[in-house]
Amino acid sequence: MSAFANSLASAAVVVTVGAVVVLWRHRLRSIVAALSVQGVALAATAALLGIHEHDRGLLAVAGLVLLVKAAVVPGLLARVVAANPGARESDPLVNVPASLVVAGLLTLGAFVAARPIVALVGGPTGRLVPLGLATVLIGFFAMVARRRAMSQVVGLLLVDNGIALVAFLVTSGVPVIVEFGSTLDVLFGVVVLRVLLARLSAAGFSDLDQLRSLHD
Repeated sequence: MSAFANSLASAAVVVTVGAVVVLWRHRLRSIVAALSVQGVALAATAALLGIHEHDRGLLAVAGLVLLVKAAVVPGLLARVVAANPGARESDPLVNVPASLVVAGLLTLGAFVAARPIVALVGGPTGRLVPLGLATVLIGFFAMVARRRAMSQVVGLLLVDNGIALVAFLVTSGVPVIVEFGSTLDVLFGVVVLRVLLARLSAAGFSDLDQLRSLHD
């Protein structure tokens, strides 16, 4: 394999591994750190494609992704965690060993389901599409399996990052204006959720069961 293919595969693998780490770790600080590393890997994917395709637009997208997904969004979430540095996902609906098994099964299922796309796209980028799909599925699973409101937000961001990875690989990037609008939407949503999480944490409500008790 070429250096480009190896580097691209490494970046895509890191994106998926970052999603698995979110299921593995209990401490919210570690979960936010994994999300930041995932953002760096996603930006690297866009940058590698931009360099290979000689596409300045993709390089601009890579810079935007690096700024927002690797720095700004994790930074906003880290500020919420800083208010309670010992916070952890203490009682998930699915325990860690079972969650890792499910993540493996979801990844395997993603490789099976993505076969038509892999055949259609072809090349080194097409072979990596299942990793993006696996990240999306793991993100949805994290939203279902975790109780903490912060973990729910991170799961949503994993889904977004997985969709972005698939878009980069299938289309060799998306137009700058599309990615810019999408990223701003995500950033705006995280800002709102960050304020909500801070208020819930200050009031002592950070577990989904506690939030359901308010509804009841």
